[in-house]
Amino acid sequence: MKSKLHEYSNIAKKILPKGLFSIIRRVLTAFLTPIRFSINTGHFGSALRAMAVDKEGKHIPWYTYPSYYFLKHKNFADKTVLEFGGGQSSIWWGAKAKQVITLEGDKEWYQLIKTQMPNNVSLNYIDMTHREEFNDLVEKVISSQTFDVIVIDGLYREEALDIAMQHISPSGVIIVDNSEAYGAYERMAKTDFTQRVDFYGHAPGVILPHSTSVFWREGRCFLFENQPYPILQNNELY
Repeated sequence: MKSKLHEYSNIAKKILPKGLFSIIRRVLTAFLTPIRFSINTGHFGSALRAMAVDKEGKHIPWYTYPSYYFLKHKNFADKTVLEFGGGQSSIWWGAKAKQVITLEGDKEWYQLIKTQMPNNVSLNYIDMTHREEFNDLVEKVISSQTFDVIVIDGLYREEALDIAMQHISPSGVIIVDNSEAYGAYERMAKTDFTQRVDFYGHAPGVILPHSTSVFWREGRCFLFENQPYPILQNNELY
């Protein structure tokens, strides 16, 4: 499916000299591509609003765009999610998953977002004053539950990774944002979560690219069970 840009380009190609058309095409591509990306992904609006939103202003996770597009087309309707770090992602997961438990360590941020949560999202404040108490505080909230998806995007990430290993379901996935930092790769390499995909790229409203990674056990990942990636039409990613 061709876009309007392709249609206009084909028209210009027919009426302009070949050399002139080539120059114009290269200049427009250089300028229009980043502008179009920023507007159509919501990156422009996210930067202005200091929050992660799509081009329509709807809340999306603050993960890299490649990981967001991958997760966007997966079915989580019967899945449970545990989040270390909440916000726009909690609202997004609430619309996609069966149940979400979110842990937030910033008191002001917690107070700001708690009234925005959907009914199936349980937002819990975790006191970050004493790091040695972190594990116990988290365990009081989640008890013996297991989750299909555990997202680590805040709080004490090293401890969160260890807790995730104790509460992930057999076919579940662990999603780590900013996975190139905090020793995530090294820590996960010591577990049976030997499979990993790194989604490297830009995130909403952020200048520098980083990585959001998905980890799972070999041969045991619900994300790839009867969930083929759809054939995308023009601009559908945006």
